[in-house]
Amino acid sequence: MPPTPAVPDGRRPTLTDLAARAGVSTALASIVMRDAKGASATTRERVRQAAREIGYRPDSRARLLRSNRSHLLGVQFDLQQPFHADMVEALYAAAESAGYQIALSAVAPSRGERHAAETLLADRCEALILLSPHAPTARLAELAAQLPVVSVARRLRPRATGVDVVRTADDEGARQAVDHLVALGHRDIVHIDGGRAPGAAERRRGYRTAMNRHGLADRVRLVPGGLTEEHGARAARTLVESVSRPTAVVAFNDHCAIGVLDALLRARVRVPEEISVVGFDDSHLARLAHVDLTTVGQEVPLLARSAVERAVARLEGGAKGGDGETVLSPRLVVRSTTAAPRSR
Repeated sequence: MPPTPAVPDGRRPTLTDLAARAGVSTALASIVMRDAKGASATTRERVRQAAREIGYRPDSRARLLRSNRSHLLGVQFDLQQPFHADMVEALYAAAESAGYQIALSAVAPSRGERHAAETLLADRCEALILLSPHAPTARLAELAAQLPVVSVARRLRPRATGVDVVRTADDEGARQAVDHLVALGHRDIVHIDGGRAPGAAERRRGYRTAMNRHGLADRVRLVPGGLTEEHGARAARTLVESVSRPTAVVAFNDHCAIGVLDALLRARVRVPEEISVVGFDDSHLARLAHVDLTTVGQEVPLLARSAVERAVARLEGGAKGGDGETVLSPRLVVRSTTAAPRSR
């Protein structure tokens, strides 16, 4: 049965409405809803039944604001990044375990990082968790001077910015991808670059290092790419049309890799028989059955927990900003988009 309407103008039921419905004082209704001492079992049941009938829910945000603490962690994320969606889900769980709530502010083509961060500040967030921020270090330092800031998935100098850092060892992940492909027998391995995106420089370095270590320095090949599916598709079309088509591709991230897979499918290039493809992130898209992408996995729950722990340590433990960084090792996840190259 739906709640019985008790507020004729359709507004959200208040504590006063609840007290009137239950036939008790507002103070007694508050005691019951706060689960405090001072009400009999019979009264508690009557008030809770009335709350169910009128659809009353305590305003936890207002209660926190009255205590001069919002207990809100502001999370800035990019709407276009599947990895960020996975991170947001994990951050909700980590924050709840620590007694905090999450406020989200998205970055989109029509909504920049400055706007996203300012919105979180206006919401009285006590700390900011920025996912792969692109902002200049001066801007990050400016934010860190106002409240605790944790950057996730971007390499920074913590002491220079005052920003706490939680990230994956991107260079190690790229090395794992190349090592896997070389072990399968590949030698013509291309890296589709992430440009100036957070983590791109480290992934480039890891790719080059691994190729050099395997004696393939003369076959190092970087193709301009980016973060999105379109970036990957554009790079793949360039490779398909090239006279020196590679046998394997390491894409900047999963979204880029899915663009590569789409372009290869349209060009009737078989994966992995003709070209093997590796992504980076192990986002939910990579795990879809029809994608089944070999990728470098980031430890999302651990990244989220580490970010929340750093923010809470600043807020409650007196830890100083920029004391260091947490760097987590990635893991290679082998699926069906990689195989030994066919003989030419």
